[in-house]
Amino acid sequence: MSSSRWPIILIATTNPGKIREIRRALEGTPIDWRTLADVPFVPEPEETGATFAENARLKALAYASATGLPTIAEDSGLAIDAIGGRPGVLSARYPGATYADKFTSLYRELAPHPRPWTAHFVAALAFAAPDDAGTARVVYECEGRVDGEIVESPRGTHGFGYDPIFVYGTDGRTGGELSDEEKLAVSHRGRAFRIFRRWISDHAGS
Repeated sequence: MSSSRWPIILIATTNPGKIREIRRALEGTPIDWRTLADVPFVPEPEETGATFAENARLKALAYASATGLPTIAEDSGLAIDAIGGRPGVLSARYPGATYADKFTSLYRELAPHPRPWTAHFVAALAFAAPDDAGTARVVYECEGRVDGEIVESPRGTHGFGYDPIFVYGTDGRTGGELSDEEKLAVSHRGRAFRIFRRWISDHAGS
């Protein structure tokens, strides 16, 4: 029997790439980590926030309220300096049916701008839990960020999302050229969930 204050925590995503990274980052914690596939269907809340943090908070509260489970939610994306921080909070909704299409749209926007195309990835986390009255409240927030550059053309077949066009600034490889373990060590999401892991380890005891 777990002695955790929160023996079950919901990870509020259906993205298999994110789930894989998050589970690996949280391995070894005395918590039963569930995903949205493990609970009755909950409509995805509309992401109306102006920042990654606002959207993470919105999702954590929505899923914790709907399921009654403590919930960790994240919102993440790519911000490119030359084009005013786009795609930013619209990363997942940037024009293009596939990520290959999104890359084409981004390169079209970037073409008039001189290189280097500096950029950063951000992952904002929000953890919401029901209080004694059953009302979901955000009890912890954190953020991970990593700086890098956009390459001239996509490279690599690993990872997901914008990984093939972003160089992390370590050895010139893109996220698409890093193994899962290498990416987790340097990525925005890895950094954010390591911060959360330390916090939950300190605060989850009964």
